[in-house]
This record gives sequence, C-alpha cells and structure tokens, in this order.
Amino acid sequence: MRTFLIIWLGQFASLLGSEMTNFAITIWAWEVTGQATPLSFILVATQIPRLLISPLAGILVDRFNRKTLMLLGDSVAGITSIVILALFLSDRLQIWHLYISGAINGLFGYLQGLAHSASMSLIVAKKHYARASAFESLQLSGSYVFAPAIAGAIYGITGLGGILTLDLATFGVAILTLSAVSIPQPPLTKETSRISSEFTLQQFTFGIRYLSKYPTLVALLSFFLINNFIDSLSFSILPAMVLARSNSNTTILGTLFSFFGIGGLLGGVTLSLWGGPKRRIHGILIGSAIWKVGLMVLALAQQTSVKIGTALMSGFCSPFPNSCSQAIWRAKVEPEVQGRVFSTRFLLTQLATPLGGAIAGPLADYVFEPAMQPGGSLAQLLGEVFGVGIGAGMALQTTLFASVGLLIALGGYRVKYLSKLETLLTDHDVGVSEPSAKKIT
Repeated sequence: MRTFLIIWLGQFASLLGSEMTNFAITIWAWEVTGQATPLSFILVATQIPRLLISPLAGILVDRFNRKTLMLLGDSVAGITSIVILALFLSDRLQIWHLYISGAINGLFGYLQGLAHSASMSLIVAKKHYARASAFESLQLSGSYVFAPAIAGAIYGITGLGGILTLDLATFGVAILTLSAVSIPQPPLTKETSRISSEFTLQQFTFGIRYLSKYPTLVALLSFFLINNFIDSLSFSILPAMVLARSNSNTTILGTLFSFFGIGGLLGGVTLSLWGGPKRRIHGILIGSAIWKVGLMVLALAQQTSVKIGTALMSGFCSPFPNSCSQAIWRAKVEPEVQGRVFSTRFLLTQLATPLGGAIAGPLADYVFEPAMQPGGSLAQLLGEVFGVGIGAGMALQTTLFASVGLLIALGGYRVKYLSKLETLLTDHDVGVSEPSAKKIT
C-alpha cells in the first residue's frame, strides 16, 4: 500500500485545490447570471470530451506509460488554472471560458483517472481492493469537507483569484508525489503489443465485445447508466437550489457541502476499516437508495439543521455504490485489459450524465421554476409542500427525479443478473462461469 498511499496523498492535494476552484466558480457563475443553466452546462462541457476520448483512452492506457499519462493530466490542469487566473485578473473572464477549461480538464483528467484506476490492480494486493476503493472515495469526501470551508473563507477575502492561486500550488504537490514513485506497467501480450503500430476497429470495440459476453456486467453497467442520469438531473442543480432558497448565502452552501464531505469521510473510513459488505451489490443498491432519499429531504426541508443532518447521512452512504462497484470490476476483469474495459464502462455509464446536465438547467429555469412562482401553474397545487418563489421549482424537480431513482435502486433486487452478479460471475484469477474473456481478441 506504500506506493498507493504516496499517490493518494498527492492526488488528494490536487483534488482539494480543484474542488475549491469548482466551489468558487459555482458562486462566481451564480453571482454573474443568477440561473441554474450555466452551472449545469459546466458539467456538460466537462463530460462530453471524456465520452469522446474514452474509446481511444482505454487503448492508450493499456499500451503507454501510465505514470506519464497521470503526470500529463495534472500538468494540463495546472495550465488551464493559470489561463483562468490570467483572464480573471485582467477582468476578461466570461462564462464560456469556464466551458472551454472544463472541456480541456475533463479530457486530460479522464486520461489521468483511467490510468490511475487501471494501475491499482498492479499496485494493490487483491485483498485490499475494497480498501483502496474506499480510500479513493475518502479522497473525494475529504476534499468536500475542507474545500467548501476554505474556499468560502478565502473567497470573501481574495475572491476567485486567491483560490486559483492556491489551486496551482496543489497541482505542484501532485506532480512531485507522482514523480517520486514507480508505477508498474501490465505485462505486454501479443494483442497489446500490436496496439503500438495500429489502432484497429477491433481494438476500439474490444470493451463492448468483452462486456457482451457477460450479462452480469451488462446489468451492473445498465444500472449505473440509469442511476447517473437520475443523479445528473438532480444533483447538477443542487448548488443553484440551495443558493436560491438561502438568498445566495454562500456560508449555508459551503456548510452543506462540508457536511456532505464529513459524511463521506466517515463512510470512507468505515469502508477502509471494514472492507465493505461481503456481497458488494448491497452496498451499490442500498447506498444508491439512501442517497436518493437524502436528495428528497434536502429539497423538502426548510430548516438548515435538517439539511445539514441529511447531508451528513447522504454523504456517509455516498462512497458505498462506487467503492463496491469498483471492487467488483477489479475482481472480475483481467488487469491487462482493464484500461479498455474500464474506458468502455465509463463511456456507456456516463452517456446520460451530460444529457441530464443539459436538460436539468433549462428544465429548472424555464419549466419548474416558472410553474412554482406566485400564480404559476403548479404553485397552488404544490405550494404548501415545496413553497412558492425562487428555488421552489428546483426543489420539485429534485424530488421528482430522486423518487424515480429510489424506485430503480430498490427494483434492482428484482433483476437476477444484478442482484446475484457476484455468484454468477467468479473472479478473473479463479476462472469464469460465463464465456472466457481471454478468448476475446
């Protein structure tokens, strides 16, 4: 775990800086526009390049030096922060600049993340897969604890410029720690050696053909495709909803996201010590269901204390679905093909995320928000539940889609290939009960 922990510390510093910047940019964009659409479109701009590069990214990660790809990702992120800082200091920063920087960071950040994820099976022993995944969730949760609080304090003093400057320092830490460790490469097979000279259609479609042999993995992938769409429709407008319903109180927003992080931190620690449920599917389905309940309560609650308690509970459950899912994928898929398979998994599960983000903002600004204003078409019918005025429409939208997500999560237990995945498909180092992956070329 030594190499893993060194990388983890550097990437935690980088992620902390990035989350501080994301938090500050959210406040800045809301102050400039007062709408949910720009906030959700930043998500869309970040996600689309990831989807476009994902078929090629898996081939690159399986063939080329993974440490170099990770260093490249951190370096590009640092350069884009320098550009945004320069635009801000010269009073030229506009919303569309954030879309472009989000697109660039999304592309290179995805390459870095995929190289990191595919390397973990060679860095960490199998018995520590779930713990490593929990540490990765802990990394994200920890950044949510500190980033909003630090960013909120600095933003009031220095504005966006001070946070971007601090962000640059964290990228330096990430690059130094990566430079200090050795990251093993998977053994070259006849197939992966061929990748260096040509990119064939077979190589691009390898992940799809691999997954098509495994109905259980297809079921898991399909669940996350639907789940991500629901989360995108709900969570992408959450900052705008909180700011709208708190009279643009950034302290409340920062506190709420900090408690999301504290809960996630506790959940990540619990997973890292415990190792997760014996049947990982319980962590996926139950964790997803509780998260949806949390979104509904956040939309309905009026008291700040209730929102904070809900954020703590939801945050605690948030590491479980992804950590348990990642443990399943790492155990079932051979390390030498994980880059291509994981990139295909990302492409297919994330297809709905930019779609949800693109829909969520305009849906809030032009459908649900007008409907819940005084005299709106739904204000009289639902005003007693969600209130009337700014933010009420976003609360209704969040509750509606989170309810659908709750039903889907609980309904997963009725799908055989999903609920019994771990018994129907054995681990890659034990053998497979479905058609052999090694025969796929």
